[in-house]
Amino acid sequence: MSNKEYWDLLDEDRIPTGEVFCRSDTIQPGQLHTVVHVCIFNENNEMLIQHRSESKDNRPGRWDVSAGGSALTGETSRRAAQRETAEELGIVLDLTDQRPYFTVNFDCGFDDYYIVHLPKLKTENFVLQESELQEVRFACMDEILTMLDEHEFVPCKKNLIRLLFDYAAGTHFPMKTENEA
Repeated sequence: MSNKEYWDLLDEDRIPTGEVFCRSDTIQPGQLHTVVHVCIFNENNEMLIQHRSESKDNRPGRWDVSAGGSALTGETSRRAAQRETAEELGIVLDLTDQRPYFTVNFDCGFDDYYIVHLPKLKTENFVLQESELQEVRFACMDEILTMLDEHEFVPCKKNLIRLLFDYAAGTHFPMKTENEA
């Protein structure tokens, strides 16, 4: 079996075109796919951030939001968010009845952002996927904005980080995971 990663291609309305794209190929203009980001917040309104592995081909050694990646062929956005969180952090989330808080369009697709509150979860509860990331920690908004200035965080708009924290502060339904005691 191949270790290659395949994505469904979508049209501008997010309807599958029936075409499949292999990650190792070069995506062409007009080819769109779904990317998910899971932003986990604790009781202090700090976001869990991950330090990407130095061996990653895309932005190695930079800090990033809690978990994320591309939806695989046949996956919904929600299912991709659950899978990426389980793979990268060892945390099993139930996102039933949750939609992304917002979507950011980019040249090659759609970035869906999920915001999750896990107030009782501590960093020692995570089982990290070593091929993807080095470490995790919680950080406040100002810390992440400074990391952006110092090019330590994956490139993004500062207002995106502010929006994530703003949404997280207004969300009051903590989730539970299978990992909580």
